[in-house]
Amino acid sequence: MGDQPTAIRQLVEGIDNGTPAQTLLGVTGSGKTFTMANVIAQTERPTLILSHNKTLAAQLYGEMKSFFPNNAVEYFVSYYDYYQPEAYLPSTDTYIEKDLAINMELDQLRLSATNALLSGRRDVVVVSSVSCLYGIGNPEDFHANMIHIKVGDEMARDYLLRRLLNAQYNRNDVALQRGNFQVKGETVDVFLASSDVIVRIHFCFDEIEEIETLDVITGHVLGRFDEYTIPPAQIFTTTKDRIDQAIDEITLDLGKQIAFFEEQGKPVEAERIKERVNYDIEMIKEVGYCSGIENYSRYFDRRAAGTRPFCLLDFFPKDFLIIIDESHVTLPQIHAMSGGDFKRKTTLVDYGFRLPAAIDNRPLRFDEFESLTPYTIYVSATPADYELGRCEGIVAEQVIRPTGLLDPIIEVRPSANQIDDLMEEIQKTIELGCRTLVTTLTKKMAEELDDYLHEQGIRSAYIHSDVETLDRVKIMDELRAGVFDVLIGVNLLREGLDLPEVALVAILDADKEGFLRNERALTQTVGRAARNVNGRAIMYADNITGSMQRCIDETERRRIKQMRFNQENGITPKQIVKSRNSLLDNEELRIVADSTSMPDFKTSAKKNGKPSGSGKASNDESDVLSSAPLLQAEIDRTKQKMLEAAKQLDFIEAANLRDYMLMLQVRLEETHKK
Repeated sequence: MGDQPTAIRQLVEGIDNGTPAQTLLGVTGSGKTFTMANVIAQTERPTLILSHNKTLAAQLYGEMKSFFPNNAVEYFVSYYDYYQPEAYLPSTDTYIEKDLAINMELDQLRLSATNALLSGRRDVVVVSSVSCLYGIGNPEDFHANMIHIKVGDEMARDYLLRRLLNAQYNRNDVALQRGNFQVKGETVDVFLASSDVIVRIHFCFDEIEEIETLDVITGHVLGRFDEYTIPPAQIFTTTKDRIDQAIDEITLDLGKQIAFFEEQGKPVEAERIKERVNYDIEMIKEVGYCSGIENYSRYFDRRAAGTRPFCLLDFFPKDFLIIIDESHVTLPQIHAMSGGDFKRKTTLVDYGFRLPAAIDNRPLRFDEFESLTPYTIYVSATPADYELGRCEGIVAEQVIRPTGLLDPIIEVRPSANQIDDLMEEIQKTIELGCRTLVTTLTKKMAEELDDYLHEQGIRSAYIHSDVETLDRVKIMDELRAGVFDVLIGVNLLREGLDLPEVALVAILDADKEGFLRNERALTQTVGRAARNVNGRAIMYADNITGSMQRCIDETERRRIKQMRFNQENGITPKQIVKSRNSLLDNEELRIVADSTSMPDFKTSAKKNGKPSGSGKASNDESDVLSSAPLLQAEIDRTKQKMLEAAKQLDFIEAANLRDYMLMLQVRLEETHKK
């Protein structure tokens, strides 16, 4: 409806005609995601949808899963819950060691994505953050370590076990876990790393007799196969010969670097690089791995010095389509990644912490990224000059919304007494049964405003970069479900968020010209209220800046066009009604969210009446959740965590979780009585 048919037709024709770059200018709520899905369906190409943050990637993933229930829709984002890169600060002689925490559920989804791409399927849609441009394993090595088995094939059981070990699976005959295998006589069970499935292979002497897949929980047979392909347990795989060859090259380059430092009169750096690299070599020889092994990826990949690393784009076929969502933010992010990484790595090399080859373990440079994207669609409500230049000014404009909704009315109010005025507007919005978004300039301001609103009896929460990635997704769902009425943020409430319940967007300090208050930022922020029939925006400012005026003018231009279209076609604006579980309405993301979002009961020390760092809603009666369904869900999650802790013999943690669960059960009973 609206502008969608024209935009879809224009974009599809462009791809069919070989146009390398196109731009979709779509306002908030005009159905850009649905347009993207139609383009994917009509062009029938493997597609990468690139988003600039994990929250939007999660939202897009859920929507694409609903649009393509029978396709291989995959989710590929950074698998770190926490990551501190290795660095050296010469000014203070401070070495910062790499520290990280890997989320195994996200690692599983990454493996699933690479496996789908190498399976030969053409109906693959991968939703990713910019982490897909960082180095991963060689796709040829990944493909070479895929194990193809077939009923009737002559294959010794021990040969299969060696193949599984080469594919990074570990033998564990006590407890079968993801990425492990068990051997029981002539039967081999393999718990796949990329999905919750166990593959059971029955042998009869040196012949494969039967292949079955089993449910991980119940052990019931899911299916029987004549042939099956077991993917590697890790994206980074290699062979013994390549490891030996890499060690020889590392040793040779080590000698050159030691000689270089000695010639430069740097004995400390020479001794440092000698000790560190020799230790890494010994670790690789003994266990096949060392801390920071990614810094030697050039040797294992057999790449020449200065060449780019392999990345997810290398797993796609050459004719794939890439859709860059919110391109005005995503492209600058890609531009900046390689520069910061290069500076940090160069310092490590100059002071003898790493060999020069470490510099080649990096994200793609922008020109390298462009060379790997044959067909690109830039999607944004506010495309930047770069996108417009690449598509030579030819833009598919999608301003008319299928629902007939108009862009929100914008009011400018003085900043004096802005908080008191905001409180009144929040109350009016609550009376309408709607939600409010508030944007501040700093994280501290967001947290302080959240505290103040709680003191005034208003249910609120904050969201910013310190809130864990998948907790952000849960917070959005809780806002939509009415657990709280106000969400306060800094820069995460701008692009792409699908929140139809939001009727008011308030922008504090709108006249502070800068990155957070430029024309594009203001337009995107105002657009968060465009999905509600009562949508409006308030800018609190003492002066109308150029950015504010351009935002107001562009919004008014769109409103006039939308009103004219509605009048000509007899359309009455209708409120968007969507499922309240749109962000986490698929099993994979629900698993991930459940595994990371529950607060650690031991460390949830209270600060100002709320779990520290949670950013979640709380009030005088409830620190966690207030509705029966959400309480029951939290109880179920806590029980699962308790059982896992007991299984790992961590009985103190299990006891803490038990007490937490009992507290929630009491609260649930009280809720039912009310």
